[in-house]
Amino acid sequence: ERLSDFLNENRLNFDLIRKFSTPRRLAVLVEGLAESSEAMDEEVKGPSAKIAKDAEGNWSKAIQGFSRGQGLTPDDLVLKGDYYFANKHIAGVAAQEILAKVGAEVISKMQFKTYMKWGNNSFLFVRPIQWMVSLLDSEVVLFELLDVTAGNTTRGHRFLSNQEITIEKATDYAEVLKANFVMVDAGARKAEISKQIKEIAIENNWTVEFSDEKHVELLEEVNNLVEYPTAFVGSFDEKYLSVPEEVLVTSMRDNQRYFEVYTAEGKLAPHFISVRNGNAEGMENVILGNEKVLVARLEDAEFFWKEDQKLNITDLVKKLENVTF
Repeated sequence: ERLSDFLNENRLNFDLIRKFSTPRRLAVLVEGLAESSEAMDEEVKGPSAKIAKDAEGNWSKAIQGFSRGQGLTPDDLVLKGDYYFANKHIAGVAAQEILAKVGAEVISKMQFKTYMKWGNNSFLFVRPIQWMVSLLDSEVVLFELLDVTAGNTTRGHRFLSNQEITIEKATDYAEVLKANFVMVDAGARKAEISKQIKEIAIENNWTVEFSDEKHVELLEEVNNLVEYPTAFVGSFDEKYLSVPEEVLVTSMRDNQRYFEVYTAEGKLAPHFISVRNGNAEGMENVILGNEKVLVARLEDAEFFWKEDQKLNITDLVKKLENVTF
């Protein structure tokens, strides 16, 4: 919204703003941007005719100050009724010149739920700024923010393509990054995650919950943790199914960001689906690592569940005598 407001305030017309986001980058692509802002004629109301001149017929300080502020002389003003007006023609400004203000007028004024600062700067942003890409078609729009200068280079996936990449044209941004293992379109990335999870579920005759609020939030969170998603299946020992389902689901979904799966009969299965930030290379180690972390949580859950079962409800009620509500 801040960018669209900025463009509208500067009378720089556009057709559409496409938003991109990943854990490492925020970007927008403005389509149909005008080459320059619209020229306009403006009429500004000035002082009353009663105070425009002094007793000797000279222009008053009030009218001189007003005309000077409008870049005119008192003789350029037009009397309409009881007031003087300034008629101004404001010429269009090149898009390149307007966009050079994006750093100060848009990026620095973005609002987030949480902020951080780094180095010796007082500047606040959601994360430290490492690089900036700013292009008008194929031309770099130069501006600086802190010690970072906007250019035409970015970086690919942190592990799969951690190299400097040149963006030749603004419209190439999404495709160039996709070729370097970064899906910048959050909507497309979320759809890809859903597609992969559903394909795994169908292949194994499982069902996966997507519709309720908690799983909608889980999908959104996972989507914002990865730039190049690859879903995989992990498993755990069936003995843990003796623990209440709610406990198992909490360990998987809330603690580990896993999607629990159910059998065709609607029973919780000893498996889970997760999403890694990368491709399928070395997936065996990824699966083992995730299973190991989950087992540690399930061991704790099983232990406390068994310990709770040893307790007598009558004895627990007696303990309430020492509690003041």
